[in-house]
Formats: sequence, C-alpha cells, structure tokens
Amino acid sequence: MADSTRQLEFGLIRQTPLAPRFPTTRYQGSKRRLVEWIWDSVKQVSFDTALDVFGGTGAVAYRLKQAGKQVTYNDILAFNHAIGLALIENNDIRLDDGEVEQLLKRDGSAEYGQFIADTFEGIYFTPAENEWLDTIIQNINRQLDNSYKRAVALFALYQACMVKRPYNLFHRKNLYIREANVERSFGNKRTWDTPFEDHYIKFVTEANAAIFDNGRLNTSLNIDALSISPQYDLVYIDPPYVNRQGVSVNYHEFYHFLEGLTLNDRWESLIDFKSKHRRLMPQPSPWNDKDRIHEAFRDLFAHFADSILVVSYRSDGIPSREELVAMLRKHKRTVVQAALPQQYALSKNTSSRELLLIGI
Repeated sequence: MADSTRQLEFGLIRQTPLAPRFPTTRYQGSKRRLVEWIWDSVKQVSFDTALDVFGGTGAVAYRLKQAGKQVTYNDILAFNHAIGLALIENNDIRLDDGEVEQLLKRDGSAEYGQFIADTFEGIYFTPAENEWLDTIIQNINRQLDNSYKRAVALFALYQACMVKRPYNLFHRKNLYIREANVERSFGNKRTWDTPFEDHYIKFVTEANAAIFDNGRLNTSLNIDALSISPQYDLVYIDPPYVNRQGVSVNYHEFYHFLEGLTLNDRWESLIDFKSKHRRLMPQPSPWNDKDRIHEAFRDLFAHFADSILVVSYRSDGIPSREELVAMLRKHKRTVVQAALPQQYALSKNTSSRELLLIGI
C-alpha cells in the first residue's frame, strides 16, 4: 500500500541538446516537446530496462534509448510499429541516396496500380499527389527487402503526408481547404504546396540522422499491451486521452490513411466505404471508451505491478488525477506527481495540465 504522495509543479521544460536528434513530427499527442521534462522527472529512479506501452511517435522511447536504457517500444497500430522499427530497434540501417532516388522514380518496366488515386480522389490530396503516393508505396514494397530500410522509408512517407494535410489529420474529407483561394487565418499554404518529393527527401534525411546504436538490444512490438510479458524495470504509459466530456483521441481514426499505407496489400478490405473520407473500419478499444477506460487502467497497472509505473495523462481527463493516483497506490508505496501547463494545437482548453504520475 502507498504511504506517501509527493506533488511537484514544473513551469518550464529544460531543453538539453542531444545528438543524434529526434526527427520533427506533426503527430497529434507527440511528447517530443515534453520529453526532457519527462526524462528529468524519471532519471533519478534506478532502472535499466524500459517499456513504452503506447509508443506513438517514439519520442519517449527514443530519449530512453539515448540514456543508454534497453528499450522496448510497443504500439497497436502498424504504422507506429514501423516508426519503432526505424528509430528504436534499428541501430545502423539507413537509406542511401541511390535508394531514395529509385523510390522516387516510376519504373518504366513495372506495372503500377492506382488504388490511392481511385479510392481517395478529391478527399485528401490532389490527383497528381495521389499518383505520386501510388508510385512510392509500390516502390517501397518492391524495392526494399530489409525491414529497417522499409521502416525508414515509411517513416518519411508518414511525415510527408501529415505536413500536407490541414490539421495534419485524416479525420474528414477536406481537400477543399487546401484548394480554396481565400485569405487564410491558419495553416501553412507554402507547406501544403511544396511537392511531396521535397518533403520526402527532408524527412528521410532527418530519419537517417536520428538512427544510432546505444549498445543495447532494443525492440519494437505491435501487440496488445496486456500481451506483453511484465519483465521491465520501468513501464511508461501514455494512452489515448479521454476528456471529461467522454470524447477520446482516436489515433486509429485520425491516422487511418497512414495505417492503410502500411497495410497496403490488404488496405481495400479494411476500408469503411460508407464513410465519406474512406476511413478504416472502426476498431473498438477500452482506451477510447469512457465507460471502460477505468478498467483498462486498473488491468494495466495490475499487469505491470512489479515495474516502476510512469503515467502521462491530462488533468481534465477520464479517469481523473485523483482516480489514477488511487489506482496506482494499490500497487505502489510512493506516487510522485508532476504537472505542466501545456496547450495542444486545435484545443481552446487553457486550464488542462499535462500530468506525470510515477508509482515507485
């Protein structure tokens, strides 16, 4: 049972220059800007092996890798798993200039399908951009046998797709926002109008520069959290956020297009063709359900009860800070709390704070 609860308030994130450098990303919910705060909060705790259960962009797993820890990255989404392969599990495999050049060229001796052009016409990208996407995803699948090279190539493709999207998401059919000839109060038209190829080369360059070997056997998994063996010194938990109104951050919905690119060989069979924006068929999860999320947290904390538990969440979420602390105290003698003001893009909520709860 817990016998103490300490609470800390942090006002500023201390930026520590690190080499190699984690790539830029427009992924919603990424902890890239908070990762030094998170690291400063946990670095005094003694641990050697670490699991990032909901890996996402990999920012936290990457920082733990930089710190010399043996890191396991996990995410239930296939496209996030590829990010983990590229940046966490991968130690030294990069794409060279010749490989990138070949990926960007249409092979005159090969036949190309036009699934993206036919399926997503007028939804996310222009006809020429859809043709480019059809070409490069087929080139990636044909030309890259090495799983790490393929993961790096996909990582760059995901980032290029996101920066050319209004809101950096795929949650609605809204190509018209890019194409409208109006005065804009938001967005970056120059970024939207920059050719895919230019974005792609930039992100390959960033990914290549981020790859390094920390001398440990790091791993990227793509399985349900409760299927992971509870053998880690520290478990970092950053699940999808459900706000007080019961609305969740559904990454499967927001980034279904990237998931489809990753599962290209069976993409068509996964699409909900009744939806205007050609989303994938919904995948119910307790982490996106206000009525099941309490149980999901309880089960996860119990599963990893022998590990140091580090939880990232929001102060106005379901469960509440108090409920999460009470759940942790069933397994941990000490719960350290930290909170940081942090407003996310598209959010008008200025009172919500980023929470970090550490159960020791």
